[in-house]
Amino acid sequence: MSKREKVLVAMSGGVDSSVALHLLVEHGYDAVGVTMKLWNSRDENGNLVNDSYCCSLEAVNNAKLVCEAADVPHYTLDFRGDFREKVVNNFTTEYLRGRTPNPCIRCNSDVRWNALLEYADDLGIEWIATGHYARIDISQPDRPTIQKGLDSHKDQSYVLWRVKREELSRTLFPLGNLTKPKVRKIAREANLTTADVAESQEICFVPNDNYRTFIESESAAENGLNGSGKFVTPEGKTVAEHRGISHYTVGQRRGLGISGAEPVYVQVIEPDSGDITVAPRQSMFFSGCSLKDLNWHIDETDLDIVNELTVLIRYNHEGVSCKIERNRDGTAEVRFDEAQFAVAPGQSAVFYDGDRLLGGGIITEGFLNEETTIGQGEINE
Repeated sequence: MSKREKVLVAMSGGVDSSVALHLLVEHGYDAVGVTMKLWNSRDENGNLVNDSYCCSLEAVNNAKLVCEAADVPHYTLDFRGDFREKVVNNFTTEYLRGRTPNPCIRCNSDVRWNALLEYADDLGIEWIATGHYARIDISQPDRPTIQKGLDSHKDQSYVLWRVKREELSRTLFPLGNLTKPKVRKIAREANLTTADVAESQEICFVPNDNYRTFIESESAAENGLNGSGKFVTPEGKTVAEHRGISHYTVGQRRGLGISGAEPVYVQVIEPDSGDITVAPRQSMFFSGCSLKDLNWHIDETDLDIVNELTVLIRYNHEGVSCKIERNRDGTAEVRFDEAQFAVAPGQSAVFYDGDRLLGGGIITEGFLNEETTIGQGEINE
């Protein structure tokens, strides 16, 4: 790429996006920083609260300071309406239906990339850039694909599967070949204001990381789905009452309030009846899952020649070899080579060939394993 090409850099006010901007400027790009205002958290009385750094006034001001130090223009854009409609409302609705969504994935595909590219077009800017730990392979310029980030502990390719392939051709990931410690080191050496800003591990719009209280405050009970219901065994025997299906997710063990000879986990959530099936650990393994809303970064015919197809069924999953069968209606079924613990509808199944991201889909149903063989990929309980 030639020098002085223009790039619009998404600035969250954190160290990652700050270093992304810094590196692009160092490499001669004509950069513009933009911070997207997505959410204002409020307490139960409607007062603004700053329990999350993301989207806070401090974050916006820090992004401005980094841009000023680099002599780069900075703009703040208000996308709170889009974010609520496309991310927050979906998050609430999915939990009320007994599913476990990942809002960061939907934010990237339905809000962030669309907004950045549209604003870049308005300014006559070709490129957009973010601080994600991922890489883009442009060995075939007309068919770019995402690669895992070099830092396996920080790789964020999983949350990018819904970004459209054509959008990748205008995207830069300056941190893809760096580790997090290296990024911190660069920030400190450059005296960036954000060098020591702590990482946020929470959902940006959920106060105190309490999504159950958030969902209750966002929506009234619908058809009893958020009211009390029954915990049942796989045989259908009632063992206890629960507080509403939005309080639980597949694989959950703590907070069930069920005593017995051995611990039990949420195995299946039935949104129509409101029943939640609980089962011991050895009955928590799934042989596969069904998917909808698939998005591919490669031609689907290329799946037939993939060397090693693996799938991640949640963000912190180690991955498992699998086979995929695509249906004519655009859905798919995945069969794991080894049974996996706690497959949760609403989560994303994301496919890789080695480090190359192939695409993904939303899990609609997990297939309970008929055997009790212990598999891999157990989540933190």
